[in-house]
Amino acid sequence: MILDLIKKRRAVFPAQYNDKPVAKADIKKLLEAANWAPTHKKTEPWRFKVLQGEAKEKLGLFLSLKYMENDPKPKQFTVEKLIDNPKRAGAIIVICMQRDPLESLPEWEEVAATAMAVQNMWLCCTEMGIGCYWSSPGLIKYMDEFFELNPGEKCLGFFYLGHYDGELPEVSRRPIADKVVWMD
Repeated sequence: MILDLIKKRRAVFPAQYNDKPVAKADIKKLLEAANWAPTHKKTEPWRFKVLQGEAKEKLGLFLSLKYMENDPKPKQFTVEKLIDNPKRAGAIIVICMQRDPLESLPEWEEVAATAMAVQNMWLCCTEMGIGCYWSSPGLIKYMDEFFELNPGEKCLGFFYLGHYDGELPEVSRRPIADKVVWMD
C-alpha cells in the first residue's frame, strides 16, 4: 500500500552512506518517476543535473570555497562537511526549476511541481532501499557560477543518494486531527 511506503520515507544523510555505488539504471528510474509529477498547465518545470565521480568532488570544493569567500568567520567543521558530503554520496541529483517563460502561472506552483517530482524520487528511493536527502543550503544561490543554467532556471538544492547499512529509525507524527478543521 502506498501509505506504508510514504510512512517509511526518511532522510538518510551522506554521513550514513556506505561505499556501494548507486547504479546508473537506478538513477534513471528515479528520474523517470520524477518526470511523472503533477504539473499545472503542463509546464514540467523540473530540471536535473546528475553528478557522479569527479563532478561530485568538484561541487564539494566549489561549495567550500564559496562558503569561505562569503562567511566572515568560516567554521572548519562546515568547510569539511561541504567537501565531504558530496564525496560520500553515491550520486547527487541537482534539483532545478525552469520558470515558464510566459509566467502563465505563479512561480510557487512551479516550485511545488518540482518538489513533487523530488517526492516521487524520494518514494522510489525508499522502495529501492537507497538513502537520500534533499539539501538546500544558502550556497545554492551561487550555482549559476558552477553550472550553466538556462535563463529562468533556478537551483533548488541537491538530492544526495547513497546506499546505507542498518535500519532506519521509526518516527511519529502528531495526529492529523490536530491539523485539520472540518467544516459543514
